[in-house]
Amino acid sequence: MHTYFISDLHLTNERPEITNAFLYFLNNQAPDAERIYLLGDLFEFWIGDDAVSLLGAEPIFAEMAKLAQKVDCYFIAGNRDFLVGKAFEEQTGFKILPDETVIDLYGKPTLILHGDSLCTDDLPHQQFRQQMVTNASWRESFLSFDIPTRIEQAKQARMQSQQHKSAISMEIMDVTEAAVIEAFSNHSVEQMIHGHTHRQNKHSHALSSQSNATRYVLGDWQDTSSILIAKDDGSISIHNYDI
Repeated sequence: MHTYFISDLHLTNERPEITNAFLYFLNNQAPDAERIYLLGDLFEFWIGDDAVSLLGAEPIFAEMAKLAQKVDCYFIAGNRDFLVGKAFEEQTGFKILPDETVIDLYGKPTLILHGDSLCTDDLPHQQFRQQMVTNASWRESFLSFDIPTRIEQAKQARMQSQQHKSAISMEIMDVTEAAVIEAFSNHSVEQMIHGHTHRQNKHSHALSSQSNATRYVLGDWQDTSSILIAKDDGSISIHNYDI
């Protein structure tokens, strides 16, 4: 038995090759898994479940739903698609989990999350999380606007995000050790899987003089797909396939 983890596809009509790679994954790789976890930023931006048709997501949702009939599928929202709601869950069959969820991964308690909550040195992004991502009042207000208004605001936010990334160092946008250690401690685990930073890697963290923890970081799907495979024998590996 094995479980797949993916994140940060950033699907958009501007990059149909990534959508095709995701559809290939859904139809040819994912069906043999026991469980699938999608850890956020499936879309470049998501303005609400009522805009599925306008964003061209219907074919994607249909294939996700087919997979969910065969495999247990789960979704944690990212900072780009935090507005997914109940309709997303119903149409895709992917059960939405809270950010920072602990799962039993073949006998190993494992913390899974999108990952942007760990980037505490990136103060503008943390402010964005506080004002929008985790703010139910803001989400309700935004979703009350008509779809064209929401699209325009999403485009502006996307532009600001790109400007922000170009203005600060990659180190600031990465996770901080203190936040990682705090997350391990808060959830009493020694294994973590997340995305967001696009820095695919495996890290070891010293929790104490006698205890080490392991953190797996998924990459994005810009040039290759990044798929973490956890097997019931305890092995974990990340594989990349050309897009």
